[in-house]
Amino acid sequence: MPKLFFATDIHGSEICWKKFLGAGKFYGADILVLGGDLSGKAIVPLVMDGPSKARGSLMGSAYLLEGETALQDFEKNVASRGYYPVRLCQEEIAVFQAHPELVDARFHRELMATLERWLGLAEERLPKGISAWVCPGNDDPFEVDSLFGASSRVRNAEGMAVEILPGLEMVSSGWANPTPWKTFREEDEASLGIRLEAAISKASKGSRLICNFHCPPYSSGLDDAPELGEDFSLKNAGQSTVPVGSTAVRKAMEAHKPILGLHGHIHEAKGVSRIGKCLAVNPGSLYEQGVLQGALFELDARKGLRSYVLTTG
Repeated sequence: MPKLFFATDIHGSEICWKKFLGAGKFYGADILVLGGDLSGKAIVPLVMDGPSKARGSLMGSAYLLEGETALQDFEKNVASRGYYPVRLCQEEIAVFQAHPELVDARFHRELMATLERWLGLAEERLPKGISAWVCPGNDDPFEVDSLFGASSRVRNAEGMAVEILPGLEMVSSGWANPTPWKTFREEDEASLGIRLEAAISKASKGSRLICNFHCPPYSSGLDDAPELGEDFSLKNAGQSTVPVGSTAVRKAMEAHKPILGLHGHIHEAKGVSRIGKCLAVNPGSLYEQGVLQGALFELDARKGLRSYVLTTG
């Protein structure tokens, strides 16, 4: 039976990307799907005090590094946690402090260079016969689409209907309803609903659907996020949660009755839910720990979904 492996929200973690590329062989999956938010969150500077000496900070800890091996080990640790390590001399630090707008430009440069390297790894490591799809999420800038559009091994599923099995198609969108952070791919519920319907309309008439929608359906339990105050601080030390998913996603799934919903976006809301008879899954995300959370589905051309298991690796 064909197997589909799904993961999401790796946010720049190089080790999670490598695990995703290896998931086909490890889990015996024929199809790999990454649901969105590939981009990291920030750059981490290594302030150089000489040819092979530097000071760095990661996860609240300060490091004094000496020797090229120590520098490379620190950079690997930074990349595994989803950040972009950048070696900077004192003069470059002074320029960034004087011109903060240059920091964002450098961040985007590192982001694109990292994704280009990741696609090179895909060319080397993805076994023949395994198909891989990504769907850029709300945190991914639009420039990344051209990279995946040019890749021969990892294809962009945004807005497409992809045949998974005869009579079973996957429709995808990485867009989300509005967030407090005003990210790249978000829009009001009415516009998002139009976008989702446009993707669904590309599926063949009579086909059963897998909805690969980055944003989970509203009030599904897969969208419970820590409640925030007006200053974005956590209420009740993060113990108070509220549903933040999309009503448009829920409406589309209730109307079209897919057999499977693949979601992410809310890292803390790992779990499964039912939208009618549809199994909706959010595998969650632990990218900062270098852990790839996912879900493995066994598919059947006649029955659709035969079995599933949530994975951690």
